[in-house]
Amino acid sequence: MAVRPILQFPHAALRTPCDRVESFGADLNALATDLLDTMRAAPGVGITAAHIGILKRLVVIELDRDEGARFYVNPQIVSSSDQTIRHVEGSVSMPGVTDEVARPASILVRYQDLTGEIHEDTADGFSAVCIQHEIDQLDGIFWLQRLSKLRRDRLVKKWEKMRG
Repeated sequence: MAVRPILQFPHAALRTPCDRVESFGADLNALATDLLDTMRAAPGVGITAAHIGILKRLVVIELDRDEGARFYVNPQIVSSSDQTIRHVEGSVSMPGVTDEVARPASILVRYQDLTGEIHEDTADGFSAVCIQHEIDQLDGIFWLQRLSKLRRDRLVKKWEKMRG
């Protein structure tokens, strides 16, 4: 449908908790389609409505174009493993800046689909990392907040230098 402008770090909306989606229908479907188009154009593997300034709990993740996109409405992590993995993360709101983040290796996530139906799925590895990363964003936690202050400060300086 449309590629929308992505908010750039340190925009305040990227640190603002999102509201639950209460209305399921054409508007939500149009927003989901715009998010998918925006994410693919960025390019990225995950995006939230907050990345385009809409503070609603909607996530789009597409790890493999052939498998298609997954839409998570009002997602929440029900449980997570004690085992952790480290993976390089970044954001469509801070392109070109990445670092390793440690997260639980597997999760159980509860969410609604675009029709409002409730689902529970397990995810592990990179999929679990992506879902946790995007749920953090919905909770107003930008991925840099998962880093030590030293690493975070270094990356913010790099970002500011890249932006000119």
